[in-house]
Amino acid sequence: MSLIETVDLCQRYGEQDILKNINIKVDRGEVFALIGPTGAGKTTLLRLLDLLDVPTSGRIYFDGIDTTESAKVRLEVRRRMAFVLQKPVVFNMSVYDNIACGLKWRGVGKSSLCQKVNSILEMVALSDYKDRNARTLSGGEAQRVAIARAIAIEPELLLLDEPTANLDPVSTSRIEELITNIILRYETTIIMATHDMSQGQRLADRIGVLIDSEILQTGGSMEVFASPGNREVAEFVGVENIIDGVIQGSTEGLVIIDADGKVIEAVSDYSVGEEVCACVRPEDITLALSPASSSARNSFAGEITRAVPVGPLTRIEIDCGFPLTALITKRSTEALGLEKGKQVYATFKATAVHVIKRIV
Repeated sequence: MSLIETVDLCQRYGEQDILKNINIKVDRGEVFALIGPTGAGKTTLLRLLDLLDVPTSGRIYFDGIDTTESAKVRLEVRRRMAFVLQKPVVFNMSVYDNIACGLKWRGVGKSSLCQKVNSILEMVALSDYKDRNARTLSGGEAQRVAIARAIAIEPELLLLDEPTANLDPVSTSRIEELITNIILRYETTIIMATHDMSQGQRLADRIGVLIDSEILQTGGSMEVFASPGNREVAEFVGVENIIDGVIQGSTEGLVIIDADGKVIEAVSDYSVGEEVCACVRPEDITLALSPASSSARNSFAGEITRAVPVGPLTRIEIDCGFPLTALITKRSTEALGLEKGKQVYATFKATAVHVIKRIV
């Protein structure tokens, strides 16, 4: 049985649909990441799951319990959850007392409380700060206090809203390491909202893509990022090469796509005549100065229109009769002398093309 499940969950403010027909199931011990652009409804969904707000329609089941039964049921269920907000909330007291407050409210004995808080302080690497006022800490340190306070009560469900938003890379790494330790130590069920797609890939068992108030796709990170279900998901997860075309031929799972006179070969079971999009990730494209002699079925001559450094890589934009973007190493960029105006051959395999139906 799922620990938490939503059925046709909707939230509406005035005339605006904030969430529409949200149906998700999260199993006990699972880490589920909600990814989506700002304003998609991620925080609203977390507030509903934490039973802070009442949905316009639909139901939320926690461990099989219908949380809409009564206010008493909602309160009882909420005591089994913890919610860490995007902007960490810390009380005007010591770090130790911040972490201890939830245990005190639950009547935990002093000896047991002390042992537990000290253990958690060590886990979050804040033992040396336990007597400091929590409001004097940095943003990353305050977030660790908020997470520590949440896990002190050992919730069955931990909700995290953008846990590393506005943090520097070092603080982000520490928070992610802390979340990983929580997963390993407590086997806590976690639902986290993040706009950092790579963070969702690193931490989650499954991912849900929330765009324009709807869950458009759920699945493992490989499924969502390599096989997006529609154009909106493909664009959000960074598939920059989305080429419109029509299936011109099909033989034993290999299709030929006509893209304005250019032919792209791909592995797909779509039928002849279907209007589709051919999606190719930039990192799956290789560049050469002469026609490739590889087994790749797709090779197009083109002219570089732009070359932009991106960390250790270079983003190469090419006009092949249709636009293509490739990501290659700086070393390869320098070795091939790639720059604006250079003629190149862009090559990718048929298996690197993900085909989705085009909505027209």
